[in-house]
Amino acid sequence: MRDIVVTAIIFGLLPMVFKRPWIGILLWSWLAYMNPHRQTWGFAYDFPFSMIVGLVTIAAFVLSRDKKAMLWTRETIVLLIFIAWMYTTTVFSFYPDLAWVQWNKVWKIQLMIFLIVMMITERRQINWMIWIIALSLGYYGIKGGIFTIVNGGEFRVQGPAGTFIGGNNEMALALIMTIPLIRYLHLQETRGWMKLGLSGAMVLTGVAAIGSQSRGALVAILAMGVFLWFKSRKKFIMAVYMIAAVGIMAAVLPQAWYDRMGTIETYQEDQSALGRINAWHTAFNVASANVMGGGFEMFRPQTFRQYAPDPWNVHDVHSIYFEVMGEHGFIGFGLFMLLALLAWLRARQIIRVCKNDPDRKWAADLAAMIQVSLIGYGAGGAFLGLAYFDLPYHLMIILLLTAKFSGVLDQARPVSAPQPLIHPSARWQGR
Repeated sequence: MRDIVVTAIIFGLLPMVFKRPWIGILLWSWLAYMNPHRQTWGFAYDFPFSMIVGLVTIAAFVLSRDKKAMLWTRETIVLLIFIAWMYTTTVFSFYPDLAWVQWNKVWKIQLMIFLIVMMITERRQINWMIWIIALSLGYYGIKGGIFTIVNGGEFRVQGPAGTFIGGNNEMALALIMTIPLIRYLHLQETRGWMKLGLSGAMVLTGVAAIGSQSRGALVAILAMGVFLWFKSRKKFIMAVYMIAAVGIMAAVLPQAWYDRMGTIETYQEDQSALGRINAWHTAFNVASANVMGGGFEMFRPQTFRQYAPDPWNVHDVHSIYFEVMGEHGFIGFGLFMLLALLAWLRARQIIRVCKNDPDRKWAADLAAMIQVSLIGYGAGGAFLGLAYFDLPYHLMIILLLTAKFSGVLDQARPVSAPQPLIHPSARWQGR
């Protein structure tokens, strides 16, 4: 039954995509974040919905009469260079068969990122996209929060199998990044019952992230929570939500959870932590010896035999930073970090220009909440491998579009120098 419902919804919406191509972006985002087909057990489970929606969206956009203009800024230019560099490292990768499979996933994600820039043309469409992302990941947050409370935190919260967020660590980081987006929607909402629902979603999503039993998530949610409180307009209300989440977790989490979190301080004795550190050294050594790194999927036993301090301790890298460093070298790592810096600076620019303007307050709120989300990604990403996950790139592009629709981008562009005034008589004399 679920298979039929999911299939009917997706194919039922496809005709709308031909009329309004930007709806295809929303549909594709829903599939990317919620993965509704992974909630089924029949033919829909492995059906290529994303490919079909992507192709229909591209075709609809090409055939439409909409203006097809790319927004070339420092962010989009650096992102394009980063994509080109990843392609180059794939050509020279250690394990080409594996690398090309991963590249096939990454370039499709990045193509949709650029399509978002061209197809989202109004503030209203940005809000729709944020709602889709928040509801898609918030579904797992609400569900996971209730699951954690009912089961006393005994079991881990995990995502749908075979996706970017399938593991407990990855699910936790995605949920942590979602909380600030829910908060943005909460700030813009005027209906009391909706504000109450969004408040509950934030608390339950926080509970679910902790219920994942991910140590990296604990570090990320602490960093994100502190920054969220500082960035919040109503600090008292935000503190109430945080206290509620902490109170729930303290009441339901078992001793085993505290024991697991306690290993953060004794990482020298934890084999998993030592394995990660060994993988980090491996990534650095590969980047030092190869200007292009090892390419996608290079963290294999053969690589550890040649580059690791402990060649027999083979472990997943579990870090966005060392993942990019090892796979794409120091140049790729520099481009990755530059993207993060540019996104942060763009958010600061939006906040500075819009925070005191009532008509553009929404832009300042959104930029601040995206900053909080990126703090969570940066902190949790130190211990989790989600370097190619859609969400941080989507947030960067949403920031860029926010700057465009709030007028900040136009203000930042240099104004051409005024032409000198010429007396009418001078024109006649020059003829």
